[in-house]
Amino acid sequence: MALIVQKYGGTSVADLDCIKLVALRVKALKEQGHKIAVVVSAMAGFTDQLVDWVSEIHNHNDLKEYDSVLSSGEQITAGLLALYLQKLGISSRSWLGWQIPFETNDSYSSARITNVISERLNKAIQSGEIPVVAGFQGISSENRITTLGRGGSDTSAVALAASIGADRCDICTDVEGVFTADPRIVTGAKKIDKITYEEMLEMASQGAKVLQTRSVEMAMKHHVPLQVLSSFSDLPGTFVVDEENIVEQEILSGVTYSREEAKITILNMADKPGVAAALFGPLAEASINVDMIVQNVSSDGKSTDMTFTVPRNDLDKALSVIDSDAINLEFERIESDAYVAKISVIGMGMRSHAGVASKMFNALGDKGINIQVISTSEIKISVLVSEEYTELAVRALHTAYGLDAATK
Repeated sequence: MALIVQKYGGTSVADLDCIKLVALRVKALKEQGHKIAVVVSAMAGFTDQLVDWVSEIHNHNDLKEYDSVLSSGEQITAGLLALYLQKLGISSRSWLGWQIPFETNDSYSSARITNVISERLNKAIQSGEIPVVAGFQGISSENRITTLGRGGSDTSAVALAASIGADRCDICTDVEGVFTADPRIVTGAKKIDKITYEEMLEMASQGAKVLQTRSVEMAMKHHVPLQVLSSFSDLPGTFVVDEENIVEQEILSGVTYSREEAKITILNMADKPGVAAALFGPLAEASINVDMIVQNVSSDGKSTDMTFTVPRNDLDKALSVIDSDAINLEFERIESDAYVAKISVIGMGMRSHAGVASKMFNALGDKGINIQVISTSEIKISVLVSEEYTELAVRALHTAYGLDAATK
């Protein structure tokens, strides 16, 4: 018997038929003797509809009311699932974020959980009740509803699992687990049985959409075992665990991509102390995240070219920030490209195996794919390429590293 938190995403609770199937899955788990708490997202597409309605009225200027509106989607799902469980003869009750409560900071629309007070909910679980918790919600120091940002229900589930000392947290979604690459692009992509928190964090931050980055960070911090699995099959999923729980570590766990990048190059900028701070400081103040950075200094040491990436949606904003400070930066001109993609190979085995980078560069070169920018970490190598080569690059690398299903 285990204490399990299960989180069901929007596609898993898309309509009443889906919610009924979730209730049957939860009932089956309970009949195996487990104690369960369920965290739910809003029905698929419902949050987008709420955002549209708010935009028509107020353009998101009042984030407190924005959160009040957006949090309603999860409340509806929680109530409906609790009713279905009751219909199946199971004691169940819906719980909202403020009732747990999930205490957060006051950053409305992107709040961070600061504390989870779960004593009352834990008592309900121990009494045999199955609580159905509205994910994505919290409560601020001002006693107002907050939301955790897109994908926040994953974070709600992991935070709850950590608070009640759950044996594991299941993230139930529309895929069977974490794959070595996007199966829509690579037909030979394989489901990974076990992956480390560090690898999953890199994959999530480099484009994989299976788990929300903050939820992985929280699971790693509190050592909460995660399982990513499908809501629509009974197959085991992918377990995200500590490195010592994996007996034999592959060199690479997967290949990811992100099309949400844009490249900026500043040419012939004066090379003097503080120039990098003068450039990236204002971008940080404008809440623009800078990722890959390459600096080339001229042979005479008087000027430098600076290339870096920003989220594609922030490209115009970034260019405006740089233009507004052009006099202080002393550069010749700016070039930008919104049609680039970041391709990454990720794996803990990189730390102890040589030649991983050269294999990547050779595989891309053989396909005629030009590398524009390179960045590395201990378990990741990322390159920037023209967006038109995204799928070709992912397939080439997946094959080059022996990740295709047919090779094993």
